[in-house]
Amino acid sequence: MTSLRKLGSSDLEVFPLSLGGNVFGWTADEAQSFAVLDAYTAGGGNFVDTADGYSAWISGHTGGESETIIGKWFATRGNRSDVVLATKVSTHPEYKGLSPANIKAAADASLRRLGTDYIDLYYT
Repeated sequence: MTSLRKLGSSDLEVFPLSLGGNVFGWTADEAQSFAVLDAYTAGGGNFVDTADGYSAWISGHTGGESETIIGKWFATRGNRSDVVLATKVSTHPEYKGLSPANIKAAADASLRRLGTDYIDLYYT
């Protein structure tokens, strides 16, 4: 088993390979996304990355699809505290820019979609 590593100067301990969730809700439906997340965590992975705008670039999508699927996965698996969750701000079409008010609104929307009260790593 691969050992976890400290993320920078933080107290976060992460698997050395992060799982990017940009295809969740786009080319991977909910069942496929859950299967990927399950396999990753079964293999020792604990570091999942997404963004508020995934997959707004697809016709008929509004953004937040990946976060929504990850949130449903947390709810069904009951494993939020086992995963280091990273998401990004300012990629969602409704939340462009980095003003304090926009960051707060975008973070609140991400928290709702993810079904959690905290994000471990929040960045641009």
